[in-house]
Amino acid sequence: MPLHNRESSMSSIEMLEILGVVKENGNEQQSFPPVHTPLSYDYVLVAKTINNQERETFRKQTEFIEELKKKNFKVTKIIDDNLVFYGIQAPKEIFEKYRYLLKVSDACNWSSDQSAVSLSTRIRIVHFILGHTRIRSGENLRELIKMKVFETKFCLHEKKKQRELKAGWARWTACLQGQPITAVRNYFGEKVALYFLWLGWYTFLLVPPAIIGIIIFLYGISYYKHSPLLNEVCNSNTTMCPLCDKGCEAWQLNETCIYTKVTLLFDNEGTVFFAMFMAIWATLFLEFWKRHRATFVCEWKVSDWSEEEEELILELVNDVNCEPKKFKHSYWTSSLIFICVTIMILVIISLTSAVVVFRVIAADFLAKYKWKSLSNHSNIPVMVLGGFLHYFIITIMTRVNWIVARKLCDMEEIRSFASTEKSFTVKMFTFQFFTYFTSLFYAAFILGRINGRPGNYVKIAGRWRLEECHPTGCLTDLFIQMTIIMVLKQTISNVFEFTGPWLCRLWKRKRTQKLQRKCAHCYLKDDSDTKDGDELCENCKLRDWLSNYRLNDVDSFSLFREFLEMVIQFSFTTLFVAAFPLAPLLAFINNVIEIRLDAIKMVTLERRMVPKKTNNIGVWLDILEAIGVLAVIVNGLVIGVSSDFIPRLVYRYHSGPCAQGTAAPDTDCMAGYINNTLSVAPMKYMNDSYKYSENIPPGEEPLYCRYKDYRSQDDYSHTHQFWIILASRFAFVILFEHVVVICKFIAAWFIPSAPMEVKNSRLSDKLKRLKEELQSFEA
Repeated sequence: MPLHNRESSMSSIEMLEILGVVKENGNEQQSFPPVHTPLSYDYVLVAKTINNQERETFRKQTEFIEELKKKNFKVTKIIDDNLVFYGIQAPKEIFEKYRYLLKVSDACNWSSDQSAVSLSTRIRIVHFILGHTRIRSGENLRELIKMKVFETKFCLHEKKKQRELKAGWARWTACLQGQPITAVRNYFGEKVALYFLWLGWYTFLLVPPAIIGIIIFLYGISYYKHSPLLNEVCNSNTTMCPLCDKGCEAWQLNETCIYTKVTLLFDNEGTVFFAMFMAIWATLFLEFWKRHRATFVCEWKVSDWSEEEEELILELVNDVNCEPKKFKHSYWTSSLIFICVTIMILVIISLTSAVVVFRVIAADFLAKYKWKSLSNHSNIPVMVLGGFLHYFIITIMTRVNWIVARKLCDMEEIRSFASTEKSFTVKMFTFQFFTYFTSLFYAAFILGRINGRPGNYVKIAGRWRLEECHPTGCLTDLFIQMTIIMVLKQTISNVFEFTGPWLCRLWKRKRTQKLQRKCAHCYLKDDSDTKDGDELCENCKLRDWLSNYRLNDVDSFSLFREFLEMVIQFSFTTLFVAAFPLAPLLAFINNVIEIRLDAIKMVTLERRMVPKKTNNIGVWLDILEAIGVLAVIVNGLVIGVSSDFIPRLVYRYHSGPCAQGTAAPDTDCMAGYINNTLSVAPMKYMNDSYKYSENIPPGEEPLYCRYKDYRSQDDYSHTHQFWIILASRFAFVILFEHVVVICKFIAAWFIPSAPMEVKNSRLSDKLKRLKEELQSFEA
């Protein structure tokens, strides 16, 4: 059953086309052209003009070109001012060898590339051969570029297909249109196509959590307006203990009325449902992604593709007498890398500790500030400043993490590039995860829980007291940090991601002379289907090479950066969503822009990325599944430990006015809750230099102040209610995690990893090919 005729089995694709995730016209089967030589060569090398032919740089440059000619490569040299361009064309024999080896390989023998070699496949083969060609002294092309023998290397954009992609995909006005995924695959390869397919699918499935998040947010607005907790705080005359030991005032609880409103927006019963929904959503997203991917991968005939086996084939195509790279493993090296990774994680955690120290010192300073409105609400500016400092640390550490991860991968001496990429991905994501989320874990689970009590506060250097939570809870601290980091990260990264390449291209255009117009003869050639042997004139070749040279450079990890950015965003969307229900909405808006931004960047602002063939998103899927499991644990802990959901339940059914079941029908069961959460301490236990707030009338200074905790006034031991709440918290976390994990396993079991139509199509296709082989054998 041909995939492009399966109307009944492709209802999901049709629905996605209507909703703008994919375009059906981009998923039609397309036959590849035969092996034709492209008009403007497979690859281009660029070097600086060298007048002195005795220099070592010139000798190595010439030697490398001669090595390519020995492999029957056609090399065309064109000089333009201070630049030398080498156009590289590979002979047909190389592609015939590649096609034959695919046919006899174990994992790649079902590839559609057996019958024809597309230009994207040509580029991939030539890129590999160039990277593995060495001169007599042992240097390969990458090392020669580092030595400034060559300036750069790149493959060329195809003008006709570039215009087609720009018209239907890589433009801002196409934000609400579908993506021509197969057209992207034919031009950029399966790896880039799967990235955009995954990103489009992720964006599409963000719609339900974004809508529910808005509903939860609106529920929070209606909840706090009628909440007795808000009335209790805003109408309170309770005196709270000073926030520092020297020079701080004893303040009034009603001064934090606005802070309480913000807290109740997110700390309510609706967030419990939303956290559970998001944990299950993460599993459904991944399971449905596997089905969605299988449909396209089967259509592209790469279901059984192996990147490592293709790399072995390419090694043989490059050198018939090559020896395979051996698998290596050293317990000493593995142990050393593990120690280095651990040290790096500890460094990242120590930087988070530095942020905590900054917040503590800043809070102490602002609490003594003469501007009363600032000193009485010092915790909010402290959280904002801490969030900005954390973002600055993230920006610096991202560069450091990249360098360390690359060095660690070099130590491993991994056999293939696919394995190197996997190892680098795991290390880099681990470092970035700790960089982004350590501060959030502190705000969620440590802040306000180890600060001590009056008369025995925990202090840094014996001077600065650790931060305390507001009487209504610590969830607002987590919300503010998430908002700052997520908004800054998405906004600033998108601005730099687009304007950076655009300004670089503009600068290169200003520095070089204006390109000549393409001659009419070559223009017609470039705009029509090519014939074998067609070639542009020298001036038009140079024009094409210069226009590609002026674009921004790409490397093997360009797509990795895009994936890393989106997976970090996925972590924000799922891990602490109980503290920020609007995170899916922000992620959805960002992704709609991100799809077109990446498309415009790849098609018009950057050099053509080397097309890579694959059948999945690699180790990223394992990382996403790990995040899904972690999301269950974290959201359970946020609700059970960080929020006041459990203490409110305990008060309602155990300690409050409705606990005994004898309250009047109009009794508010949460009346007196805030007062119940505050313990009493004599003012004599405060430092002698404390002051009273100006809101306290003279002569009415209280002898006692209140602080958030469940402690006895006599000996400061924890009360019976504290232990009941603690036990309830742990019971809720265990129950929440078990229920959600069971739901996740049921969802994963219930949803097959591939549609039955796809499995049957693969079965029919393999049977058809086996019959053809049998007929050719009998003939």
